[in-house]
Amino acid sequence: MVSDKIVLALEHISKIYPGVTALDDVSVSFRRGEVHALLGENGAGKSTLIKIISGAILPDGGCIRINDVEYKHMTPGLSKKLSIEVIYQEFNLVESLSVAENIFLGERHGFRFDSKYFENKAAELFQELGIDLDPHRAVETFSPAKKQLVEICKSVSKDLKLLIMDEPSAPLSSAEVEIMFGIIGKLKEKGVTIIYISHRMEELFRVSDRVTILRDGCFVKTLNTKETSRQELVSLMVGRELKESYPSRHNEPGAAILELKGLTGNGDRDISFSVRKGEVLGIAGLVGAGRTELANVIFGAVRIEGGEIHIRGRPVNLKSPRDAIRYGMGLIPEDRKLLGCILESSVKFNISLACVKNLSRGFHIIKSREKKLVEHYEEALRIKAPSMEQAVKNLSGGNQQKVVLAKALAAEPEILIFDEPTRGIDVGAKQEIYKLMNDLAEAGKAIIMISSDLEELLGMSDRMLVLHEGKSAGEVEKGEAGPELVIGLASGMKKEELVCTN
Repeated sequence: MVSDKIVLALEHISKIYPGVTALDDVSVSFRRGEVHALLGENGAGKSTLIKIISGAILPDGGCIRINDVEYKHMTPGLSKKLSIEVIYQEFNLVESLSVAENIFLGERHGFRFDSKYFENKAAELFQELGIDLDPHRAVETFSPAKKQLVEICKSVSKDLKLLIMDEPSAPLSSAEVEIMFGIIGKLKEKGVTIIYISHRMEELFRVSDRVTILRDGCFVKTLNTKETSRQELVSLMVGRELKESYPSRHNEPGAAILELKGLTGNGDRDISFSVRKGEVLGIAGLVGAGRTELANVIFGAVRIEGGEIHIRGRPVNLKSPRDAIRYGMGLIPEDRKLLGCILESSVKFNISLACVKNLSRGFHIIKSREKKLVEHYEEALRIKAPSMEQAVKNLSGGNQQKVVLAKALAAEPEILIFDEPTRGIDVGAKQEIYKLMNDLAEAGKAIIMISSDLEELLGMSDRMLVLHEGKSAGEVEKGEAGPELVIGLASGMKKEELVCTN
């Protein structure tokens, strides 16, 4: 049950990275037995804060008080000793091991890990929590939703005092979310404090006792959940002026070149929209909304399960990214290091990778053609590297992103999908990419821009499609687009409701 006793207090916490203040003098406290929600846009500082609590990173200023004992910083070992557990967005499981082995990893019964003993113990835990899991089964055979339940069970199996849950419901179905809420209720009864991070407003109002809003790394306000509203929380989350400067664009969009009709696949359902020549269509949504999943379906990386994709008015069957490139598509993926380029290879190799066929005669690349192509994009995108033979891993983040862009552009696409195009790059490189996107739109390219940065979407998009839990929550025209409307739609609110309250 909730008490007035403060079990954790963060006092004047700061964390600074080169060029970025992730947390700026943040103070917030958490009570015994409460569910305390942390709310804020992507980049507000929520993840940094919980990593400081768990000891994953060290603060640059301030202190942490746990049960009135002051610590300058935490360590992973100390947080475990103090019975603090974290369920991160990324799974922290050993895929090849069984469910029971993952839940009780590192524990012993007698002098060894007794599989039978821990399988029985896991089965008892599942029965108590109302979860249907096979303790013998290897985790790698499970869906993301089942893996998330294993993560929850792994934390709950410990002698908990404080549990941090970072977007725990993102992969879960409605039924599994209900199971999770039941687990949270049982933990509260035991006096466990829960820090709950989610962009899903309906969850926060159902499960939390208090909510703290962070914005741009700063503490904004702590409210009793029963005494606030969705509209107030949205306003507190986005209450700031646009800080970025976005280049203007004056071209008129032309005819639709890409059209989706009831597209279903990769977790998204019944998505319909069109993109015109010379247009930037923004895709907005919160964590788990299905934005990157949609990009992968459009680009042929994941097969569609229903609906149609039309290019230039004709239906197409995209079975692979190769098909997408052949039909004039290019993708700048969210994770440039994992999916966008081959880090160990040279700038030259990466840029020419998607158009080797055009550079070759038979089985041999014509070096003069390749050199001309690479030099063109080196100059056009102002790629800074000692030479084009330099390994991409040795470039700055901004220049790595430019190499990924050059690779996509070298195939001369008509449709470009930019997934988080400016994540992790400096302001100067951002401005160059914004200008490039505008130049491409003015040249008649159709652009889909996916971003977690709402300012960026508002500044760059002609229209916006907002996703919520894998479905379209509505389209927003540039003239009516505002932070409150977009975040409200992304949080599951109806457009009519939001328009009426603004």
